[in-house]
Amino acid sequence: MAALIILAMLIFLLTGSEHPFANRSAVYTFMEDSAALTENSAVRLNGIVVGKVSKIALSGSDNPKRVIRMDLQIEDKYFTDIPVDSIAAIGAENVLGTKYINIKKGVSKTPIKAGGEISSKDTSDFNDIIDQGNTLLVQLQSILKRVDAIVGQVEVGKGSLGKLLVDEELYNHLNQTTVEVEKLATALNSDKGSIGKLVYSDEFYKDVRGSMARLDNLLESLQQGQGTIGKLLKDPSVYDDTHKTILDIRKMLADLDAGKGTAGKILKSDELHNEIVATLKRLDVTMDKINSGQGTLGQLMVNPALYDSINGSTRELNGLLKDFRANPKKFLHIKLGLF
Repeated sequence: MAALIILAMLIFLLTGSEHPFANRSAVYTFMEDSAALTENSAVRLNGIVVGKVSKIALSGSDNPKRVIRMDLQIEDKYFTDIPVDSIAAIGAENVLGTKYINIKKGVSKTPIKAGGEISSKDTSDFNDIIDQGNTLLVQLQSILKRVDAIVGQVEVGKGSLGKLLVDEELYNHLNQTTVEVEKLATALNSDKGSIGKLVYSDEFYKDVRGSMARLDNLLESLQQGQGTIGKLLKDPSVYDDTHKTILDIRKMLADLDAGKGTAGKILKSDELHNEIVATLKRLDVTMDKINSGQGTLGQLMVNPALYDSINGSTRELNGLLKDFRANPKKFLHIKLGLF
């Protein structure tokens, strides 16, 4: 008797049944793939265990959607909670976890009967999820390899982070920088320095407040139309004059573009342009002659003797004028005669 009791307990533990003596009846479903589901796997109704899979076998059907037949042993008390339009599908606790049959409850008022068939959901969606999970695992493994390589470089002191961990000099620099930052924070918390005075000095605060007050007064005067800018903002006549001036400028530019007036003709007249070009050419020829020493002006530019002669004559004339201013009687003779 003790051996039989122990055997019954072992069977109970191996089957995983919570109610070994409950009455069960079979229903079945067809699927295109078993998705590695095994016999004695749990059958759930919206996540609640209601039975187990008793048999998985080939159905012999030519329909690709009905290749696998699964017999489901469900406790009789749950049949009233399973409508005939319920759908069975393969589920898993996680990507690589234990698989089970999950029956999603339908909305029909008619419950399924023992020996009936439950419609099934296409297992391709479940296989796609498994494939995506495998792809995700491969990507995760690749990421872990790269992370492991980075950690290895950090451990040997490569890169900035590695040097930070193993290089004492860099650590000392960072420590010194931290000390300097603490000194700066201490200075800011005191009334020393420009920023400290900005934070703690009432005088600087009053100056800033006074500047803000003057700025507010300036804006108030502008809003009231005072001053040139205020009149420009508020006085319609100033706006009209400005607008009229802009229109005049635009008209003048239009006249220039149309070739009116002297400036417009200079910009648009081909005849005047040709005359200016000809004049410049003649001026260029004249300058060439002067540079080559032709003519009086050219000789003056290039002939040193002529320059010296003119320079000497100028000095003599200056001397003569100087003597004349000093002794005019020497050069003036007055003769009187009576007839």
